[in-house]
Amino acid sequence: MQHAVGAPLPPPHGPGIGHVGRPYQAQHAGHPGPPPISPPPGQAPPPPAPGQAPPPPAQGRPQQPPAPGQAPQQGWSGTGPTPPPAGQVTGHTGHVQLPPGGPVPLPAPPAGSGTGGATLAVLLIGPAGAGKTTVAKLWAARRRVPTAHVSLDDVREWVRSGFADPQAGWNDHSEAQYRLARRTCGFAARNFLANGISCILDDAVFPDRPVVGLGGWKRHVGPGLLPVVLLPGLEIVLERNAARSGNRRLSDEEVARIHGRMAGWYGSGLPIIDNSTYDVETTARVLDDVLARSIASPPAW
Repeated sequence: MQHAVGAPLPPPHGPGIGHVGRPYQAQHAGHPGPPPISPPPGQAPPPPAPGQAPPPPAQGRPQQPPAPGQAPQQGWSGTGPTPPPAGQVTGHTGHVQLPPGGPVPLPAPPAGSGTGGATLAVLLIGPAGAGKTTVAKLWAARRRVPTAHVSLDDVREWVRSGFADPQAGWNDHSEAQYRLARRTCGFAARNFLANGISCILDDAVFPDRPVVGLGGWKRHVGPGLLPVVLLPGLEIVLERNAARSGNRRLSDEEVARIHGRMAGWYGSGLPIIDNSTYDVETTARVLDDVLARSIASPPAW
């Protein structure tokens, strides 16, 4: 049996819809169920059977108002799902909403040596060739708690068309893309932390540009961010830079200039690790010890 032309579709199955003990026929594939019976003109439709949903209003006929003292009935109109009541939360996806503008707090001091199971936000600073990315990846991978690594250079190079390469000359476009990458990394760090995952970021932050450097990271992540400077000797960064390729490799003059500017971190109060004689494993272990001391006695920055 088929529906008459223009007849509304049967109501969807669900709790409280259909006769008790007998599911509605439209629940079975291939059986559309009987069409609704329209009453004669001017006559109200018969009341539904016990346990059965009220029939939908016919198209083109206004719905009858409820009797005095009776709550209005919400029927399925055949035009879409009924919206949920105001204030009802629907569509859970597991997303944890970030607190609006909430800064990242400083974690409690861990018990024992190292950072333990503390949820941290770390900023690893250093010149090109200092080993920031390699050390950050190893430190994040060896922690006992979930930890993410976000590299500013990786995020900056997400721009494939119109990428402003600083090696071609520092200008407003490269500056704008650096600022955009820092904001993106800061949001990613806050999102990880809001979901219980630590985050370590690495960036070549200069001490002589506090507004767009360290101050920018503090605005994007929060005062709970723990900065650590990785600063080996010049001969080490020159050697490591020579092993690079692509736009990550800089000229020796540029490396020396950046390294000289990074020396301004001495006397800043930030913890500095000279990893000139350390391998990656040792540097990651020293980094964890330095972070534990920073949690117990936060640096002023």
